[in-house]
Amino acid sequence: MTPFTDLTRATAWVFDLQKFGIKFGLSSTINLLERLKLPYQQGQYLHIAGTNGKGSVAAMLSAILTRAGYPVGLYTSPHLVYFKERYRLGDREISEARLLDLINRVRAATDESEPPTFFEFATAMAFLYFLQEGARPIILETGMGGRLDATNIVQPLAAVITNISLDHQDHLGEGIKTIAAEKAGVIKPAAPLVTGAKQRKVLDLFEQRCRELNAPMYLRGRDFQARGKGKGRFDYQGLSREYHGLLLNLVGRHQYGNAALALAVVELLERAGLNVPEPAIREGLLRTRWPGRLEPVPQDPRVLLDGAHNPAAARILAETLKQSRDNGRLVLVLGIMADKDVDAILARLLPLAQTVVFTRPQYFRAAEVEDLAARARKYNLEIIKIPQVAGAIRRARELAGPQDRIVVSGSLYTVGEAKEYFEGIVGESVKV
Repeated sequence: MTPFTDLTRATAWVFDLQKFGIKFGLSSTINLLERLKLPYQQGQYLHIAGTNGKGSVAAMLSAILTRAGYPVGLYTSPHLVYFKERYRLGDREISEARLLDLINRVRAATDESEPPTFFEFATAMAFLYFLQEGARPIILETGMGGRLDATNIVQPLAAVITNISLDHQDHLGEGIKTIAAEKAGVIKPAAPLVTGAKQRKVLDLFEQRCRELNAPMYLRGRDFQARGKGKGRFDYQGLSREYHGLLLNLVGRHQYGNAALALAVVELLERAGLNVPEPAIREGLLRTRWPGRLEPVPQDPRVLLDGAHNPAAARILAETLKQSRDNGRLVLVLGIMADKDVDAILARLLPLAQTVVFTRPQYFRAAEVEDLAARARKYNLEIIKIPQVAGAIRRARELAGPQDRIVVSGSLYTVGEAKEYFEGIVGESVKV
């Protein structure tokens, strides 16, 4: 198999693996790592699952542990613009040269009789990169679910399940309890679980699973908590530590709860022998970056990017918009995946807006603008249909006055194309 010499061609080959769809199971990833002769069991891992917030928790942990001096590896998905966003060592994204090398190495180890999916291939690249670099710990965000997710081949130092709500029911099964059972697959023998789940039947399931595996469970609101103080400040009352006046860089009150999950994990790591001084915690929270989530864009009129892609995330976005108490009009630019609960997302966002511009990101799962518009007709607002994300944003900017707001949302794929537009990226980009 001739190695690629050009990153654009290489990433195009990787993205073409999406033709194999979404495949749940661990054997393909394990077999691929074995062909790479990679001792992945020897790594130190933090494993993060959940419906919403898992990327924010992962980013906070990475920032804190990096400030504490650890060579942290961070694997997240999806990326917004560039494929390399998925792989970070400390504060640095992987270089393009190293990305190309990893693609060639993992591609050479593939078996034509067992072709990997896109996510399996990308996950194998993460293990190869971070283990070669001696990353410690390696933070793995699940792609979907947990039990059969390609990342679920490790024995972690700790597992996190941020929360559980209805999403991906076509893949994970119907109902909260079924989804929770899939995500509970990240709970491993003797590895503590940290969770912010609230539903009683979900917690009963988690507690039973933890008892079976002799894994201690720590629950936000019972064993630890965060109290917001306004303007990004909060207090943390933890398992054995308290911190006051912490300042968080990420926007939104819901991020206090995500920060509490991250800090509980930090406490558990300290019990395991990883020293994390308070200055590293404070600086890490202050310097955490997680683009595309309530991310302001320095434009006139004001623009906010938020990848709210399910009803729970749309509710958080709606609550944040209500709290801002602005007097201007709200113009929404929405592109949503067809396999999501579209009606529930629209129900949370459209009542706040005066105008919505429906669009369609360049991804095969995206809903058609005509379908979105038909679903929105019962709401009393102006509806505009522009299939291209860049064109939809240009139209929104034409419509919005100096006191108005533009919010681009509905999917991280929509937000990714919006970032590409605002950042003025020229030419072909390596994006999904």
